[in-house]
Amino acid sequence: MTVNFRTAASALALVALAACNNAGGGDTRDSVRAVGSSTVYPFATRVSESFTRNHDFASPIIESTGTGGGMALFCSGIGPDTPDIVNASRRMKASEFETCQQNGVEGVTEIQIGLDGIAFASATNGIDFDLTPEIMYQAIAANPYGKEQTFENWSDIDPSLPNKPILVYGPPSTSGTRDALNELVLMVGCESGEGMAELEEQDEDAFEATCTELRNDGAYVEQGEQDNLIVQKIEGNADAIGIFGFSYLEANSDRVHGLTVNGVEPTYENIANFDYVGARPLFIYVKNAHLDAIPGLREFVAEWANNWGSGGPLAEVGLVPNPEDAMARNNTAASEFTPLSASDLK
Repeated sequence: MTVNFRTAASALALVALAACNNAGGGDTRDSVRAVGSSTVYPFATRVSESFTRNHDFASPIIESTGTGGGMALFCSGIGPDTPDIVNASRRMKASEFETCQQNGVEGVTEIQIGLDGIAFASATNGIDFDLTPEIMYQAIAANPYGKEQTFENWSDIDPSLPNKPILVYGPPSTSGTRDALNELVLMVGCESGEGMAELEEQDEDAFEATCTELRNDGAYVEQGEQDNLIVQKIEGNADAIGIFGFSYLEANSDRVHGLTVNGVEPTYENIANFDYVGARPLFIYVKNAHLDAIPGLREFVAEWANNWGSGGPLAEVGLVPNPEDAMARNNTAASEFTPLSASDLK
């Protein structure tokens, strides 16, 4: 008889997890645990507060690890020592899904919680000009269009720009915001360059590296997974620009202001309409094997759906609600937990 050892191990881990819960042993958890995106973190904590008020369960544990770090923890296996949910500011990668499958995390539900934007901002009375993907790419790329990075001031890129030093505080490589920055802004700016289309056709890896590798000479500064630190940095330097989620711009509108991109302001309406170039969906991923083993997990996911509507508590703190069709689809996902498949990520 042929035995699928991975499936068997997965089933045994789930049985052990459920048994520990029922026995109240020390190798289990009585609270939901979510890890991942710093952008999604303030929304997750708001849902956690609502959940705790409305239900007789232990308060959820919410950790800001970055999307990439959260995915690694989430996909490491099933059992009480692994997270139930990963918060993500970009979609799960096919490679991450494969890692989940290899480690026995075979049932994963994808839920789009709403929309956000990658905001470019400066201090309230700080540097202010209209950005484009091309300008931002040339400013912070390690080798713009495959050439040596020589730009020191914004005016070196275009004489009409401020004669001020390029200084940008932004997300690290482990952040979903960085992934979205790469895809929605830097790749767009890079693709417009002479010879880039030919490079992409000839060597896709070299093309991606040229478009997404950032300079490390101090003009671009990785500020870790805490977007509030970026707000503090640009507030204290009138010449600095920061990159973070729209919700942080909304929450700190008395301290910083958003810069236009292609003449479009980072506003709630422009993100909802996808008129703003940095608009992006946000997600949570749920480990289905934990649904009936971790107390309150189903109810916690339902609390997301109860809070993400137009004019709801999450909109009040900067989450842009899904369009109507996506709202209906994800309301269903939050109750039925249909597993994601590899083909969905292609």
